Amino acid sequence: MTLLAPGANTGVNTQTLNVTVSYSPVPCAELDVSAFLLTASGKVRGDNDMCFFGQKTVNNGAVKLLESGPGRAVFSLDLQAIDPAVDKVALTATVYEKKAKFSAFPHLTVAVSGGIEASIPTQGMSETALILGEFYRRQGAWKFRCVAQGFAGGLAPLAEHFGMEIDAPVTPSPAPVVPAPVTRVNLSKVTLDKQRPSISLVKNDGDFGEIKINLNWNRAPQNSGGGGFFAALLGKSGGIDLDVGCLYELQNGRKGAVQALGNAFGEFADEPFIQLMGDDRTGAASDGEWLRINGKQWHAVRRVLVYAFIYKGAPNWQATDGVISLYMPGEPPVEVRLSEEGGSKGMCAVVLLENIGGSVKVNRKVEFYNGHSDMDTAFGWGMRWAAGSK
Repeated sequence: MTLLAPGANTGVNTQTLNVTVSYSPVPCAELDVSAFLLTASGKVRGDNDMCFFGQKTVNNGAVKLLESGPGRAVFSLDLQAIDPAVDKVALTATVYEKKAKFSAFPHLTVAVSGGIEASIPTQGMSETALILGEFYRRQGAWKFRCVAQGFAGGLAPLAEHFGMEIDAPVTPSPAPVVPAPVTRVNLSKVTLDKQRPSISLVKNDGDFGEIKINLNWNRAPQNSGGGGFFAALLGKSGGIDLDVGCLYELQNGRKGAVQALGNAFGEFADEPFIQLMGDDRTGAASDGEWLRINGKQWHAVRRVLVYAFIYKGAPNWQATDGVISLYMPGEPPVEVRLSEEGGSKGMCAVVLLENIGGSVKVNRKVEFYNGHSDMDTAFGWGMRWAAGSK
């Protein structure tokens, strides 16, 4: 095992590496871990040089975010496949909305496959954004250095350091100015809650690209024997099966559902322009379940109700720590957490997307029902429902 202190470096193998960032979770403080691909100038070339929760694969798969959750993030780096123009890959961590300083995280470690470990000394740290370490080219070989330095201002100065600029309100100038070239990226999550239940997203040309909707939930060890929620559901059933789906209504009046139940996986290129990407029955997939909406055809859609339901297992929504995230090109990710107690009701209507004058209005719901029929009635969809299986 090679242990690195801040400033120390060591050579690494050029085959594909797994890089694990582990830390002690802090209540009410979320940590986002990212990787920046940098040229010899220390700057990114564009938005596609950042690997993070909203863009998990960059440089044609040479850098991937494999796992991201409380206490742990895992990257895959194929150093041989990285563009020759990329001189360095920097690993970073930021505290979302600066809700804590890194001194609140007693354990923060970077481990590289092959027996390399760098422990970040967080005691007394006032920073809210850190460069944890960096892979860099030196005389034709790759090395890894522990950096452990950062910024007290959070994400904005970190992004600017790498040649990016966080989208923010612009104060009008008294005279026209020509800004220096800068890469702009909008990384700020939007969390919809009771205080902020909706947001409207607008594109002047009406082309929203590929709208991706993800359902993810807690992946506690299934055989931990700790008596937790997932452990209690084990047995012949294989654990909980938490599914994502949606009701849709098109402008032409067509209505239906996209979900694994009944094998109604939908279509992306044709009506209903919504598709379910597979069915994760155990929660074993690191990135959960995905719906995608063809945003180029958003003009043909009237509304979409995204829901989650527990196909197997006793309902306990708080224990799932479930979250629905919506990703749209050029927009900040929109997040809705399933944090409220649903009692014995196994169906949760999470978010309603409405076509309002060509915009996408995202409305948080987080309302619980006994099943599809009750939810249909509550939202006035007017469909008939029968028992199904998958």
